[in-house]
Amino acid sequence: MPPRAKTRDDSRAPISITAVLDAVGALAAGSVRGNLYMYDTNKAGGSTGFGTEELRTRVRAGDRVLWNCLALECEAFVGIAGIEVDKSVIEPERKVYPGTDVAYWIGTVKKDDIDVVPYRIRFLVGTRTEPITTTLSPTLVG
Repeated sequence: MPPRAKTRDDSRAPISITAVLDAVGALAAGSVRGNLYMYDTNKAGGSTGFGTEELRTRVRAGDRVLWNCLALECEAFVGIAGIEVDKSVIEPERKVYPGTDVAYWIGTVKKDDIDVVPYRIRFLVGTRTEPITTTLSPTLVG
């Protein structure tokens, strides 16, 4: 019997991108630069730049991408206020885990023919009223 053709499985887990933010450092500097460490779950798929602000997440059409963030200090508050990205490639939406107030952002990659798609994350940090936006750009790569 010939092997089955590979098909996309919509039930597969999303590629999770986690931003670990040093909230104390970001508040003191007024910037996330040097205070942000990014990781994703697609290293085997070709992602690079782990632990940096310039994470390069390898994606393809149909992949779901989920963004979340964690504070380096357990007593500090961090959250994602928004993700600025080319909406012709992906449109992240804010969601909340059921039964909690923990938010995340998720979207589905719309096309394969992307080269490098930079994005910016706007972070809520501590009691600061204005979000702090990334200055170096993580990217989605095809």
